Amino acid sequence: MFFDFGGFLLEKAAQAEEMCEAAFKRFDATARYNTEKTLNAFINNRVSERHLQGTTGYGYGDEGRDTLDKVFAEIMGAEAALVRHNFINGTHALTVALFGVLRPGDRLVSAAGEPYDTLKAVIGGGGGSLREYGVSYGEIAPSPDGTPDLKAIGRGVKNCKAVFIQRSRGYGLRPSITVEGISGIVKTVRDANPGAVIIVDNCYGEFAERAEPADADLIAGSLIKNPGGGIAETGGYIAGKADLVELCACRLTAPGIGAKAGCSLNQNRPMYAGLFRAPETVASALKTSAFAIALMELLGYRCSPGYDDYRTDIVATVKLGGERELRAFCEGIQAGGPIDSFAKPEPWDMPGYRDKVIMAAGAFTQGSSIELSADAPLREPWAVWLQGGASFAAGRIGVLTAAKRLLDIKGF
Repeated sequence: MFFDFGGFLLEKAAQAEEMCEAAFKRFDATARYNTEKTLNAFINNRVSERHLQGTTGYGYGDEGRDTLDKVFAEIMGAEAALVRHNFINGTHALTVALFGVLRPGDRLVSAAGEPYDTLKAVIGGGGGSLREYGVSYGEIAPSPDGTPDLKAIGRGVKNCKAVFIQRSRGYGLRPSITVEGISGIVKTVRDANPGAVIIVDNCYGEFAERAEPADADLIAGSLIKNPGGGIAETGGYIAGKADLVELCACRLTAPGIGAKAGCSLNQNRPMYAGLFRAPETVASALKTSAFAIALMELLGYRCSPGYDDYRTDIVATVKLGGERELRAFCEGIQAGGPIDSFAKPEPWDMPGYRDKVIMAAGAFTQGSSIELSADAPLREPWAVWLQGGASFAAGRIGVLTAAKRLLDIKGF
């Protein structure tokens, strides 16, 4: 053995893996289905070696860029897609989507309560937020059990231009929303306000289920999460109705240019390769997540979702009870990663967050959360949000390293 975790922890790890056997089989079955869907899209769009080459300058006639949009749209069940390396993160892609469809005097409503921290500044902060452009905002709190309150949504979206749905939990404790659950919100919105544009934050959810929320008008996410497969070096996407995607493209570039320009540099190959590998990579992340949940539950910690629960994203929440435990867990995740394992993560004032945030990710791509990572704001309820694990074998070691740090500070 290369890692000394001790007999007690290894015994619990073996028990956790046995507990997860049924879940692992479900994840593998979903990955096989999504791999077949992805391969079919590559074949249907006649992806060739020439599409993997990049362009410079204006990027006119970039076949690789344009074909990747088509492949991505087919996989997502969308009319069109905008897949670009110059989306810097998921928040950027969502910002482009929101500014693409909203105009002064419009109203935006969040149907799943508070959005993720970084999006709050986009909606109502300074520096050119939606509020500064005359877009008003409201949000509808979830039901007491954390699920969408469809009755309240039906009442609350009648006079708005756009409805925002965040699929994952963000830094919240509500359950993530399944594709079926999103469809229920979409139907409720369509009945109450047929003209509203429905935008889904799809981050962390791609390929976790067999379908994506294609009945929404727009979905957006990051390529250094699920759909980049741990290979894409940067980027993001917007997919959905063709006319709305073009509005977003005009926001990303300029009116009259839209999606017709923008060089791909050397990014086509990793974006294609990452997309192709994404279903299997997501399955590994889900296995890592389920194993972590089972192990942490065996050690007495409360987690959400449960290790055997149906999964719609790769994020798990572990309640650790205090700042000392939170720091120890993140230090363990960092120490169990392949890059910068010697570094000690420290909380800092990250742009877009209202509290100091601690982030651990021994990843090949900075900030990648399809690779094993853990992060948390330093505030109650002292929970950590765990995601990723592009390799289950390595992810398992990272989780065990974090668990051992917790046992060590307890003097176990």
